[in-house]
This record gives sequence, structure tokens and C-alpha cells, in this order.
Amino acid sequence: MRRSRGFTLMEIMIAAAVIALMGMTTAVAFQTSVRARDMVEKDNVLYRQLRIAMARMTREIGSAFVSDRYDALVYRDQNERPTNFVGEKGRLLFTTFAHQRLVTDSKETDQAVVEYRVEASRERDRRGQSDLLRRVNPLVQGRMDRGGSQDVLFEGLTSLEFEYWDSAREEWVDTWDTRRMEQRDLLPTRVRITIVANDENGEPRRYTTQTRIMLNTTLPRF
Repeated sequence: MRRSRGFTLMEIMIAAAVIALMGMTTAVAFQTSVRARDMVEKDNVLYRQLRIAMARMTREIGSAFVSDRYDALVYRDQNERPTNFVGEKGRLLFTTFAHQRLVTDSKETDQAVVEYRVEASRERDRRGQSDLLRRVNPLVQGRMDRGGSQDVLFEGLTSLEFEYWDSAREEWVDTWDTRRMEQRDLLPTRVRITIVANDENGEPRRYTTQTRIMLNTTLPRF
């Protein structure tokens, strides 16, 4: 009988090289799929935050109002009346009818003071980043720039921009202040909101939407 022949050293080395190549290819494909999954998840988180932030801002700004129904003896300075619309390029302070009561039998109405502004993140693991803050005060009295509670509406944005449509001049303006005599009885008919944030590749991208203000004239006294 003929002696059975085994594998030569060269054949074993070739087989080991092929198996190693297959393993490397599988590992690279797995790492690529993991990175793709992480990018998709990060992208989904970004767009989910954007949708929530934009939806809330458009709803609350669209229900903004200014009223002359206040106690003139308490608010002797007309510039400090409890309802105003003070808009800047990166900050907006206003009164709205869009407040939602979250506690049963709470002494709140559908009115509230809302403020949007950008501040540096206070979390240690996100030093150097900025957050979009939302402050809400359900008590429409006293000074608008004080009181209430605040929370983070959007994390890690680069910048926030507000623009206000002046229907008389038919152009977008960067500021709107109903404490001024020329704008005391008028609100902008539209507000354009732009959030600049980094995408999944770390590149800044602009996300823009608009909202129409339904009550764009001062509510008169009765």
C-alpha cells in the first residue's frame, strides 16, 4: 500500500494566509458597519432634537401676543408692562398663549413668558459646546427677564439666529422690540428660526424654519 501523503509546509502557510485574509476582511467589514451604525444613530439623535426644538419654538412663537390689559398703577413705566416681544439676533423673549399645564389644579393658564437663548454647556463632558436654553415662567407678572424654570432644548448647537419679518418694509430685520414706541402695538408677522449645528461628519449645517404669528397686533383694553 502507498503511504498517505500529508500537507507540505507551503500549503499550510498558504491556507493560513487565506484564513487570515478572510478574517481581516470580515473584521474590516464589521468595523465599517459599526461606524455606519454609529453615524446613523448620531444623525437620528440630531434630527430628533431638531424636530422637537423646532416644533416647540414654532408653536410657542406662533402664539405670541402683547396686551395692554395690565394695572397701570403697578406698571407705571409702559416699557416694563408684563407682556412684550423682545427679539434679537440670538435671543428671543416674549409672552405666549401656548403654555401647557402639566400639573392638575395648578394655578396656571395658557399664558406664559418664554425665553430662548444660547449659553455655554455646564456639563463637564461637553466643555466648549453650547446649548439652546428655554426658560418658561407661567406667571405673567413682574419683570419678564426674571423667574420661572429653564431646561436645555437642544444640545451642542453652533449658533441660533432669529429674523423678524417687517411687513411694512417687506424685509427681514434682526431685532424687534415692542417696548419701542414705533413697534409698541405691532409684532412681526413671521419669524424665521435658524439653528446651526455640526452634522455626522463634524461639518456645520444650517437648519431653518418659519412660523407665522397669528396675533400680530396689541390686544386692546376693554
